[in-house]
Amino acid sequence: MTAVEVVNLVIGLLAVLIAILMFWSLPVPDFSSSDHASLPFLSIIIPARNESSRIAPLLQSLQEQKFQSFEILVVDDNSSDNTAAVAKAYGTKVIQNKTNDLESGAGKSLACWYGAKHAKGKWLLFLDADTYFTNADSMKHLLLYYQQKGAKGIVSLQPFHTVHRLYENFSAIFNIIVVVGMNTFTFWRYRFTTAGSFGPCILCNRDDYFLSGGHKKIQGAIMDDLALGQAFLDKNLPVYCLGGKGVISFRMYPEGLKSLVEGWCKSFAVGSKSTHPVVMLMTIIWISGSFIITGALFSSITALNPTAIIFSGLLYILYAFQTAWFARRCGDFRWFIFPFHPVLFLFFTGIYLYSLFRVNILHSVKWKDRKINV
Repeated sequence: MTAVEVVNLVIGLLAVLIAILMFWSLPVPDFSSSDHASLPFLSIIIPARNESSRIAPLLQSLQEQKFQSFEILVVDDNSSDNTAAVAKAYGTKVIQNKTNDLESGAGKSLACWYGAKHAKGKWLLFLDADTYFTNADSMKHLLLYYQQKGAKGIVSLQPFHTVHRLYENFSAIFNIIVVVGMNTFTFWRYRFTTAGSFGPCILCNRDDYFLSGGHKKIQGAIMDDLALGQAFLDKNLPVYCLGGKGVISFRMYPEGLKSLVEGWCKSFAVGSKSTHPVVMLMTIIWISGSFIITGALFSSITALNPTAIIFSGLLYILYAFQTAWFARRCGDFRWFIFPFHPVLFLFFTGIYLYSLFRVNILHSVKWKDRKINV
């Protein structure tokens, strides 16, 4: 093998090893008590904009929960469909968010704030409309975990991503990077301060929420989840981030590939600024490693170098297994996509660069028929 081939293979192997440190684990809520008699009354707040086709599984899963000491507040955020009617059909209370500030990005934040102001519960649980609890004990387990943590600050879960159609697998790398970018899932765990909180499932107590300023303080933030977590941290309140596997799930962007592109474009260029530089460097090395190994494999095949083909081929396969291992922590992505991992990384890189262009050049992103100024 040539010196260049050896260097590329060494870099590829180092990228695999660095990735293990980058995404060491994704813990889920654990709990030691099954007694929920002492759990306080809970307010569940669901901001919803044009969610008539997606909100029903969540409301159905809430009806099936064994713990039932809660109220549900669906905040209709200027929907043009029948979101409110679907919510009312499940017996939930619907509040109308009448803000006309459609370009500020404050829609969801103000919807959450309105919901919190109307809430009666001692604890507040903010859920995205496309989430749903996995089983009848899920919410009880989440609440008990929060209680074990002293019922202070935030516990946020990244829901387990369920995949139904082929194009949805393009979210695999994005899901990994979302988790890794929170800084607390590396080998060093909490040595790096968390970037904020996960947005789809946020549990906190009422007093801490209003002490931090809540969603009112962060209105206009594109990444409201990161901003809310930071608002809690600014008040020396803890923020715990965990995986949602076995507790809460969601299906992202079922409307089609265009929605998937808009959704990830909206968040990534802004969200990456909260990632610790060391974690960001490890992430860049891992992504680059896929391209380097792929290039080395094609080069060795072209040169008909058996030794290089064997080593680069083994590394390519190893990368496929590692990417699948990471992605399957985050969602039920299909195994057959991972032999094509360079395509997944290329798609991610393209959307990330497009997101940088939208944020830094056009200073706007689009989401759910809204043009949001950045």
